[in-house]
Amino acid sequence: MPLATGTRLGPFEILGPLGAGGMGEGYRGRDAKLGRDVALKVLPPALANDAEYMARFHREAQVLAALNHPNIAAIYGLEDRAIVMELVEGLTLADRIEQGPIPIDEALNIARQIAEAFEYAHEKGVIHRDLKPANVKVTPEGTVKVLDFGLAKMAEVIAPRGNPETSPTLTLGATVAGMILGTAAYMAPEQAAGKPVDRRADIWSFGVVLHEMLTGRRLFKGETVAHTLAAVLQTPLDWEKTAAPPAIKNLLRRCLDRDVKTRLQVIGEARIAITKFLANPDVEVATAPAAAVPSTRKTARAISAAVALIAAVTAFGWWKSARPVERPLVHLDVDLGAEASLGFVASPTVIISPDGTRLVFVSKGRLFTRRLNQPKATELAGTEGAFAPFFSPDGQWVAFFGGGKLKKISVEGGAAIALCDAPVGRGGAWGEDQSIVVALTSVNGILSRIPGTGGTLQPLTELAQGEFTHRWPKVLPGGKAVLFTASRASGGYDNANIEAMSYPGGARKTLLRGGTFGRYLPAANGAGHLVYVNKGTLFAVALDPDSLEISGTPVPVLPEVSSSPITGTAQFDFSKDGTLVYRGGIDAGMVMLQWIDAEGKAQSLPAKPGLYGQPRLSPDGKLAALTAGGDIWTYDWRRDAMSKLTFGDGNYNFPVWSPDGRSLVFRSESGGSLWTRADGSGKPGPLTQSKMNQFPWSFSPDGKRLAYSEDASGAGDLWTVPVENEGGALRAGKPEVFLQTPDDERSPVFSPDGRWIAYRSSESGTNEIPLRAFPDKGGKWQISNSGGVFPIWSRNGRELFYRTQDQQIMVVTYTTNGDSFVPDKPRLWSPARLAGISDFHNLDISPDGKRFLALMPAEAQGQQRTDNHVTFLLNFGEEVRRRMAAGKQ
Repeated sequence: MPLATGTRLGPFEILGPLGAGGMGEGYRGRDAKLGRDVALKVLPPALANDAEYMARFHREAQVLAALNHPNIAAIYGLEDRAIVMELVEGLTLADRIEQGPIPIDEALNIARQIAEAFEYAHEKGVIHRDLKPANVKVTPEGTVKVLDFGLAKMAEVIAPRGNPETSPTLTLGATVAGMILGTAAYMAPEQAAGKPVDRRADIWSFGVVLHEMLTGRRLFKGETVAHTLAAVLQTPLDWEKTAAPPAIKNLLRRCLDRDVKTRLQVIGEARIAITKFLANPDVEVATAPAAAVPSTRKTARAISAAVALIAAVTAFGWWKSARPVERPLVHLDVDLGAEASLGFVASPTVIISPDGTRLVFVSKGRLFTRRLNQPKATELAGTEGAFAPFFSPDGQWVAFFGGGKLKKISVEGGAAIALCDAPVGRGGAWGEDQSIVVALTSVNGILSRIPGTGGTLQPLTELAQGEFTHRWPKVLPGGKAVLFTASRASGGYDNANIEAMSYPGGARKTLLRGGTFGRYLPAANGAGHLVYVNKGTLFAVALDPDSLEISGTPVPVLPEVSSSPITGTAQFDFSKDGTLVYRGGIDAGMVMLQWIDAEGKAQSLPAKPGLYGQPRLSPDGKLAALTAGGDIWTYDWRRDAMSKLTFGDGNYNFPVWSPDGRSLVFRSESGGSLWTRADGSGKPGPLTQSKMNQFPWSFSPDGKRLAYSEDASGAGDLWTVPVENEGGALRAGKPEVFLQTPDDERSPVFSPDGRWIAYRSSESGTNEIPLRAFPDKGGKWQISNSGGVFPIWSRNGRELFYRTQDQQIMVVTYTTNGDSFVPDKPRLWSPARLAGISDFHNLDISPDGKRFLALMPAEAQGQQRTDNHVTFLLNFGEEVRRRMAAGKQ
C-alpha cells in the first residue's frame, strides 16, 4: 500500500510520490536532521521481510554508498526498509528524447558525462546493469546524473539452483518486473540470454542510449517483451540509416558489437573518442576497426539463446522453426505480486494454460488470473472458497472446487457456474471431448465423468478390494484414457500407485508403484513421459499414451517440488509446449504445532514439524489428540510426549474427546465410528456402524449425545446419536437425523449449554456457518458472512469462532434472548494465517478461550517461505528428454 504524505520513516517525512520502479515505490522525502529533500525508495514487504535478501541488500548498499562522483546520484544510506538517495531535479533523458532527436553536440555532452560516471564506477568494480534513458537525469544546469547505479543487482531475487552453464537464469517478479520490462530494449545480448554480465554489458547499453539520443527512436523494439529481446539478439543493425558523423558511427559500432570479446572493452575509450570529437568535429577520430560479422556458428548460438529467452518470458511458442534447435533449460522466478498469498495448502494452487500464456492461482481462497505479458493479476469474482483449479483444453475456462460444488468460470470473468455437487474435491481434468473427469470426494472416492456444460454424472472407475481412493486425474491426449492416483490409505501417498484407465471399456492398468499426481508430458515424436512426484522429487519415465505402456526406469528430473503426502497432490503444472511452473522447497504436509493468540503471536510447542492433522484439545487442555500416519495419537505438550492409540492397517481420523476426557471417538475407514480409551489401555471398539462415511465432530456438554455428519449421495447430512458412558467405555444408541437437505452440511458443534448446533453448510453456494436450535431445529441464524468452515465455541458462552477459507480465524460475539440467538458482526480475531486445506480441521481453542492450538506452516530446512513465488522451467520437456537419454547411457 502506498505511503501517505506525512508518514515518517525514521527522520524522514514523506512529502509525496515520485513513482514506482524495480526496487519499489519512490517518494520525495524531507530529512529533518539535515534539512534537505531526499529521494526514498521503499522496498516492497516481500523483500523487506526476507532476512537473507536484506543482509545481501545491506552489503550492496554499503558498496554503492561509497560511490562519490558528480555524475552519479548518491546513495546516502538505509532507513528502515527504504534506500535514501540524492534527490535530483530536472527531466529524465527519456523525457528529453520524447521531444525528438537531440542535437549532436548536446547528445555527445550528455554521453560524455554518462561515460565519465561509468568509467569511475567500473574502476570501483560496480556495474550499473540497467542503463536506460529513464535512469539518466539532466539538471537545469546541464549536469548529468545517472540514477539507480547498481540497484539492478540489488533487485535480483536469489535464483533457483541449477547449472549456470546449461540453465541461464532470468528473474521476473512483481518487485523487479519494472526493471525487466523497462530494460528489454537496452539489455546486452549476453544479459538477454541469461548469461553472466560484466562492464561490457554497460557499454552495450551506453551505445543503445547514445543511438536513441541521436535518432530520437528506440533501436530495438517489438510488440512484446519477447519480440524486443529477440530483436536485441537477432535484428541486423543498419548503419547506413544511422545519422551520425563517421567517428561517432564507428564508436556506436564498437559499443553495439554482439560479440562481447570484440566489443569496446572499456568505457574510457568512449569518453576519449567523444571528447576528441567535441574538441575538433572536423577531424575524424581514429578508433579501432569495427568487429567482423560473427560467424554462422556464433549467430546460430545467439539465435538459440534468443529462442530460449523468448520462451522464458512469454511461453507463446511463436518462435518455433522448422529446423530443430537445442534449447537450454531456462529458469524464471516469478513474484506473483502483493495480491498473491498462495499459502501452504495441500491441493494445486498454480496452473498454467495449455498454450502457456496465462496463469491461474489460488490466493486467500479465491482465484486470480494473470496473462504472462501483463504485470498484474486480476481476481475472478465469485470464486470464494476455491481450490484445486484446472483449465479447459482451449484455456478459456477454469474449473474449480468450492462450497461443496464443482464449478467453472471464464478466464475473462463473469458468473461462476455450478456443474455438480463435490463435497470434498480431489482433482479434475478437462478432456478434449469437453467432458470432465473428476474426483468428487476424498473418502472411498471414485472418478466420475460429467459434461463440461453440466449434466448427469457417470461413474468412471471402481475401487478395487482394499482401495481407499482414486484422485488427481489427468486425461491423456486424444481423450481415450485417464491417469489417476490410487491408494489404499488416507495418507502416505508416496506409497500410492499411478494408474491408467482407457474408456470406454474401462480397461485399467497399474503403470507404477510408489508415486502420486501423475501427469503426461508430451514429446515431439508422439511419445512422451509420465511425470510424477515421490517424496518431493519429480520423476519421469517414458510412456506411450496409446498402448499405456511404460518403458525404461524412472529418472529423477527435479528435486524439492512442493507436495503433500497427506492428500497426494503436488504443486506443478505444465503447458503443451513443455513449460513447467512449480512451487519449490516446501513440503505442503509438514506443519508445526503452535499456540496462537489474538495479536498473532505464535509460541511453538516442543514437537518437531511433522505430518500432523486435526488437533483436538482435551477438556482440561493438557493433551491434544492428533492424526499422524493414518493413526490417532495423543500429545502431552508439557512433556513433549506422543502416545499412539491405534495400530494396524486402518486409516483413522477425526478424533473427538468425550467431555470427561477419558475417551476418544474417531472415524473408521470402513464406515461408522470407533472409540478408545484416552490413556491407551484396551483396544479400539465400534461405536456406530454404517456403510456410509461418518465423521464424528462433537459431544453435547453432558456427554450423552454425539453429533456427526454422514455422507449420502455425495453430500453430508447431520445426525446425532445417544451415547452411554460407563467408566470410560462408550456405547451408542439409535442414530437420529438432525438435518437432511440436498445441500452439503458438516462439522456440527454443540454450544456450551447444549441448546444450539453450529455447522458448515453449502446452501448459499459457498461454505458458510449457520446455527440452529437443538433439538427442535426451531430457528436458524447466519453466523458467517463471507465464507467459513469449522465452527468452534468458546466455553465462556459468549463467543463463536470459525475459520475462513483462506486460513484465518474469525470471531462472533453473541447473546441469547429466550429462543432467539443474537450474533454480532464477524470480525478477524487474529492476523495469523494457518496451514492446511479447506476441508481439514487444523485448530482448536484452549479451555480459557484465550488462544488456539493451530497447525502452522513449517518451513522446509534451508528454504525461505515463498507465499507468492513460483518458478518457471522453460524447455522442460527437452530437459526431461535429455535426462532420460543420459539415464540410458
